[in-house]
Amino acid sequence: MIRKTYRTVIVIGIVTICLTAACFTIIPPGGRKAQTASDNMENNEKELDDKIFLNINGTRLGMHITAADIRKPVLLFLSGGPGIPEYLLEYEYPTGLKNDFTVCYPEYRGTSLSYDPAADPALLTAEQYISDIAAVTEYLLQRFGQNKIYLMGHSFGTYIGIKTVQKYPDYYNAYIAMSQNCSQKESEYRAYDYMKEQYTRAGNIKMVKEFEKYPLRDSEEYYGKYFTSPLRDKAMHDLGVGTMHNMHSVITGIFFPSLRCKAYTPQERINIWRGKAFVKDAPVVSDGIHFNAFKDVPALKIPVYFLAGKFDFTCCYSLQQEYYEFVQAPEKHFYTFENSAHSPLFEEPEKAAEILRNICSK
Repeated sequence: MIRKTYRTVIVIGIVTICLTAACFTIIPPGGRKAQTASDNMENNEKELDDKIFLNINGTRLGMHITAADIRKPVLLFLSGGPGIPEYLLEYEYPTGLKNDFTVCYPEYRGTSLSYDPAADPALLTAEQYISDIAAVTEYLLQRFGQNKIYLMGHSFGTYIGIKTVQKYPDYYNAYIAMSQNCSQKESEYRAYDYMKEQYTRAGNIKMVKEFEKYPLRDSEEYYGKYFTSPLRDKAMHDLGVGTMHNMHSVITGIFFPSLRCKAYTPQERINIWRGKAFVKDAPVVSDGIHFNAFKDVPALKIPVYFLAGKFDFTCCYSLQQEYYEFVQAPEKHFYTFENSAHSPLFEEPEKAAEILRNICSK
């Protein structure tokens, strides 16, 4: 325990030094400041680009709302992570989603715009996150005069998303699952086996030995250590089965872009990573890692549509297919993205946009 604490202190120290250095060398000044929600309620313009805070369930939640035409359907987009804002990915890898929807990107309590160092991580539960998203939905329904909206989740956001539509089906027209978390532990087993096999075939004995240090099926301890290890992230991106098929480093693909993103102030850019570290041991993260959709969500009362990258081993593609066949819903469809891994919307945006338009035209 002492050695683990010592290592944690060292890691935090290194991250702090890096972020401090980045403040002076990488992070550009400026950035868009947020408005209060009341400043935007009377907006009569068709185009919208809001960054606001809402007081929800005793906390201050930040979010972006963007649209080329606010008369388009409302889409509530739940981020992965938790901690990496989906709006950041949209900013860096534009999809044009705002041309077809009024899109709201809420940022979970404890993370990014909603980061609060005084908060108690033990209170960051799945139930709380679901309640927060329901409250954001109520705000969107009222603000845009809708009876129902669409909800889309990505990765961790599919855990919160599917539990939200299960509890509040009357709020939503449909649920759109991008890289659905079906049974993360089983997904990790399959990804581990696949990656170890790939390195074995390539004759990369060094990486094979690294994998053998984590017999993750032997105990929860090994599973937990592997899940948070640098090995997992390195191997997934090295083999093209991580965040994006062609993204081989989250440092150059997400971290550095996050520090340049002028949709956030410099302090908010730092808070993205402070928040991600802050919530990593929260109950909602542990619950998401151990979530089993086959057991907990065997059926939905609204249509569900799956967007899955063929190379995805972060949330295993084959497992997403199995859950699609299993889940009962009034309507469902499974869309495969042949050239994508974990983020098909950002990897094949034109195909994704066409699919989303078709879903919302039904």
